[in-house]
Amino acid sequence: MNNKGVGVTFCLISAILISAKYISAAIFMSNVTSWDSSLFKSGINYVGPFLSSASIVALIMGLLFLGYGLYTDKK
Repeated sequence: MNNKGVGVTFCLISAILISAKYISAAIFMSNVTSWDSSLFKSGINYVGPFLSSASIVALIMGLLFLGYGLYTDKK
């Protein structure tokens, strides 16, 4: 797999991780009878910062691989 493919894969992993954060918060809040934005924020805080950090790292790596792949193709 070339650098562009690896970059796209890391960007996909980043999208999956960030969506997993919101899906986890929604599953955690599934028994609540009334929804509120502050209640959902507390659900996101309950999930923790790990998924956000991992998705940011994966996105940065993906963009670096994608940029390097495009740079080598142009060169």
